[in-house]
Amino acid sequence: MRLAVGAASSLALGGSARAAGEKMQTRKIPSSGAALPVIGCGTWRTFDAGPTPAERAPLTEVLQTLFDAGGSVIDSSPMYGRAEAVTGDLLTAMKAQDKAFVATKVWTRGREAGIKQMELSLAALQRQRIELMQIHNLVDWRTQLATLRAWKAEKRIRYLGITHYTESAHAELEAVMRSEGLDFVQLNYSLDDRAAARRLLPLAAERGIAVLVNQPFGGGELLRALRGRPLPLWAADIGCESWAQILLKFCLAHPAVTCVIPGTSRPEHMADNARAGFGALPDAATRAKIAALWDGR
Repeated sequence: MRLAVGAASSLALGGSARAAGEKMQTRKIPSSGAALPVIGCGTWRTFDAGPTPAERAPLTEVLQTLFDAGGSVIDSSPMYGRAEAVTGDLLTAMKAQDKAFVATKVWTRGREAGIKQMELSLAALQRQRIELMQIHNLVDWRTQLATLRAWKAEKRIRYLGITHYTESAHAELEAVMRSEGLDFVQLNYSLDDRAAARRLLPLAAERGIAVLVNQPFGGGELLRALRGRPLPLWAADIGCESWAQILLKFCLAHPAVTCVIPGTSRPEHMADNARAGFGALPDAATRAKIAALWDGR
């Protein structure tokens, strides 16, 4: 089945580009200098699946497509239902644990509760170590950050970070980013939600914090609004064959962004998303065209 999935995803990704040896772009994690592929996969809602083959086979293909494209980042959370356990089961069954940069979160109050939840995440993901542990939505961040620092020193996690998904939390994100040493911040940024570009993205670059972008499609609203509209002629200049690729490249064109993590349960969407990690990115003039296209709709 893995061979069939690999062949299908290679075709979906564009056989000619892959045959020519083209690779997904990477960006450095500032705190370590390690390279991270620029397109990943979120698991909110999409990986909260049951145990049957019919439910899980498409998710296996999503992950295989991500890996075949050169991607590695998989982002989850204990608040995402069964997503952590499903991710762990699939990675183990695929013998692909070593291919994945797994990011998850702690989402509770109190030191002992946080430790217990993170232990459960490790078990669900079937891992001895997590690449990135994040404090979900800044819940009890002072308490959890102390534990994350201890776990990082013990090499139970490689990186630590904080997250949020709403503009209303940007002031608090900014305060924590200014006051604490962080490896990552995960935040909302998209064509229809550009507030992070005003202060948070420049601050991340200044402080040497890697950025994971969530909700690059505006929670799906952007794609729904653009569905059926013809692509602009200049889309070909940046190697885009779909609106999803334009939206993802808009995010990636900001130099502070390290990786974008759109969620999906459909292999063909994962293949489409992954293509945004290849080829040219919009320059300032093209970014302005993309913004004008949305603002003037």
